[in-house]
Amino acid sequence: MKPYIEFKKQRELGEILSDTFAFLRTEFKPFFNTFFKIIGPYLLVMIICYCFYMYQFGDFFTFGMESADSISSVLLLLVVGGAFVLSMVATYVLSQATTLFYIKSYANNKGTVVFEEVKKEVYASFWQFIGLGILVALCVGVGFMFCIIPGVYLYVPLVLSFSILVFNQKSVSDAFSYSFTLVKDHWWMTFAALFVVGIIVTVASYAFAIPSTIYNYAKLGILSGEIDAENFTVADPISILLGSISTLAQFLLNIISVVAGVLIYFDLNEKKNFTGTYERIQSLGETE
Repeated sequence: MKPYIEFKKQRELGEILSDTFAFLRTEFKPFFNTFFKIIGPYLLVMIICYCFYMYQFGDFFTFGMESADSISSVLLLLVVGGAFVLSMVATYVLSQATTLFYIKSYANNKGTVVFEEVKKEVYASFWQFIGLGILVALCVGVGFMFCIIPGVYLYVPLVLSFSILVFNQKSVSDAFSYSFTLVKDHWWMTFAALFVVGIIVTVASYAFAIPSTIYNYAKLGILSGEIDAENFTVADPISILLGSISTLAQFLLNIISVVAGVLIYFDLNEKKNFTGTYERIQSLGETE
C-alpha cells in the first residue's frame, strides 16, 4: 500500500521540499494518467504550434528579407506566434488547475482521486484561473516595472492565490486579497521556500536546455572557433526537435512548483486557521 501524504499540516522548509517529491513519486502513475487525459490534447497543440512558429521564424530570417512576399511572411509569423501564445496560456492554466484539483481530491478523499470530479472542476474554473492569472500578472508586472523589490514582494503572496481559489473556494477578488492576509507575518519563510524550489526547477530546466544550446553553438561554429552565420537557421529540424523537448520539460517541471506551492499554502493555513488539526480531532471523535 502506497504511503499517504498529509497536506493539511504545518511543515518546515525541508519537509516542504521532501514531501513535494514524495507526493510526485508515490502518485506518479495516477497523477500523470489524470494529467495527460485532461492536458494531453492541449499540450500536443502547444508543441505543434511551437514547431510551426520556430519553423516560420527560421524561414522568415533565412528567406523573408529577400522575398517579395516578406509582408505575408510577417503576417503568417504573427498568426503562428499568436496561436502558440494562446495555446501555451491555455495549457499552462489547465495544467495548474489539474494539479491543484487533483491534490484537492486526493486530500479530501484520503489518497483516493476521483477523475471525473477533477476534470469537471478544472473546466468549470478555467475562466477564473484566467482572470486571476491576468490580475496577478498585471500586479506583479507593475511591481517589477517600478523596481524589482516591489515585484518580488507582490509575487510571494500572489503566487499562493491560486491555491486559495481552489482550497478556500473563494472568488477571484477574494483569493487575490486573502493571499496577503495568509502570508502576513510569514513572508520571509514563504519567500525562502519559493526561492529554493525556484532554483531547483530552474537548474533542472537548464539541464534539459543544454542539448539544444550545444547543438546550436556547434551548428553556428562557435565551439570550433569558426563562426559561420550564413549556415545558421532556426528552422533546422533537429534544432526544433531539441527545442520542443526543452519546452516540454520546462512545462512538466513547473508541476514541482505548483505542488510545493500547495504545501506552502497548507502550512500557512494551519498556522493561522488550524483547519487540518480541527478535522483530525473531529475524525477522532467520530471514530470513538
